[in-house]
Amino acid sequence: MKKGLRIRAAYLLLAAAFLLFLGLSLCVGSMPVGPREVTAVLLGRGEGAAAQVVLRLRLPRALAAALLGGALSVSGYLLQTFFATPIAGPYVLGISSGAKLAVSIVMVFAVQRLGALPFPLMMAAAFAGAMAVTLLILLFAGRARGMATLLVIGIMVGNVCAAVTDFFVTFADEAGVANLHAWSQGSFAGVSRENLLRAAPLILAALAAVFLLCKPISAFRLGEAYAQSMGVNVRAFRVLLIALSSLLSAGVTALTGPISFVGVAVPQLSRLLLGTSRPEHMIPGTLLLGAAFCMGCDLAARTAFAPTELAVSTVTAFFGAPVVIALMLRRSAGREEA
Repeated sequence: MKKGLRIRAAYLLLAAAFLLFLGLSLCVGSMPVGPREVTAVLLGRGEGAAAQVVLRLRLPRALAAALLGGALSVSGYLLQTFFATPIAGPYVLGISSGAKLAVSIVMVFAVQRLGALPFPLMMAAAFAGAMAVTLLILLFAGRARGMATLLVIGIMVGNVCAAVTDFFVTFADEAGVANLHAWSQGSFAGVSRENLLRAAPLILAALAAVFLLCKPISAFRLGEAYAQSMGVNVRAFRVLLIALSSLLSAGVTALTGPISFVGVAVPQLSRLLLGTSRPEHMIPGTLLLGAAFCMGCDLAARTAFAPTELAVSTVTAFFGAPVVIALMLRRSAGREEA
């Protein structure tokens, strides 16, 4: 009973945080817009400069931060389930770097030949890069002794991807370098409404598929033998888990560029807040917390040093990296006590 009350209280807190950061994202900026004006605009009764700012700039950006932040967090949760470690995540394991490398290669050469990079091509490149690095990590995982070794391998793979990215950048023209630099900083500001509308159905479909996998995930967490005894096709389930995680991570990377530490920190914070690891609670909790977390980080990125805007990845690293450090220290202390 107490656990049920805690979970309900946690959901209420997450919902309140989501609404708070959404409201602040719509109201706060270089042109302040009061809550009444925002409400009138959202109800279709607003007009003038306030309506233009809210509907064309702030609302799409806030929705992008919410959807993509939640998707990246769920991607991290799937990886942590797959590798059975709390320090797995798209950025830490180098998966985001693989997506960045593939998009960078396509961006450099497509801009030279096409003049512009179609979003479907960028999305496909990001997914291919993410899947390639994921498969490489899986090959190493069979030989790695312990998750610490796998973490180091992921970091090294990420560094190799960054080095290859820099290599290809040397062959880009000035326009390609400028576009690549702006995209690689990681920001929700560059997410257009058109691209968000194109990516949203794919991301929402992937999230819906994750929700439908709650029971298999719950069984898989207790061991592959147990999952198989419960009727789960473990081999197909593992492939689906990795594909969904890579798809969510690739969708975010293609739209915003690489964003660090969200996929690692948010699922762990969600687990601590909810006090449970059950997927039917963790998945919606992680989605909500990831949405609120990224909206808050985006708000800080554009207002903390206004009119200068920080890369959102800088803010997420500032808040997310201490969580990862604390997790590693906690796991190390647990081993020593054992």
